[in-house]
Amino acid sequence: MTAALSEDSPPVDGWTTDDLDELPEDGRRRELIDGVLIVSPSPSAMHQTLAGRLMVALEALCPAEFNVTQAVEIRVNRRRSLIPDVLVTTDEAAARGPSRFSPHEVVLVVEIVSPGSQTMDRFAKPALYAEAGIPFYWRIETVDGIEVHTHRLDVSTGTYVENGLFTTLIDVGEPWPIKIPIGRITPRHFASGA
Repeated sequence: MTAALSEDSPPVDGWTTDDLDELPEDGRRRELIDGVLIVSPSPSAMHQTLAGRLMVALEALCPAEFNVTQAVEIRVNRRRSLIPDVLVTTDEAAARGPSRFSPHEVVLVVEIVSPGSQTMDRFAKPALYAEAGIPFYWRIETVDGIEVHTHRLDVSTGTYVENGLFTTLIDVGEPWPIKIPIGRITPRHFASGA
């Protein structure tokens, strides 16, 4: 590794999490998928408001053994690092005050689909989260109003199975009983395509 490492001059053998740690803290969301660096554009205000409102709503219902946070890295291995929009971890893991979590510490990940993240949030990231063994995945679509798709990991197949689609009230029994009116997480000035 050299001081000249930058996003414009990737390492010859692909990126690793060690390389990520050497990049400046500049607020950019950088993820790794099999050594390929993915840099996401800054999310819209609508996206961030939706994520923030969901985080607050989940936190209000969250039992003591869990912790809710936003946009914290899940370091899967040296060549794979993902950052969900909202995540729930074990409280024990959160008590360490980490800047990243291991997959076994994560209970639920939530991705809010934006125009530039459709393929990642609908296909790539769910497959990667499932492979990492994260029990629950939620995908929030924002094109024609807010739709929350909830998924549970099927351990026999290693894939997520959709177990709910909610447009007025999120109502699930796992990872704990959760009932959240969609209106509670909808930004005041909601515009489709967050």
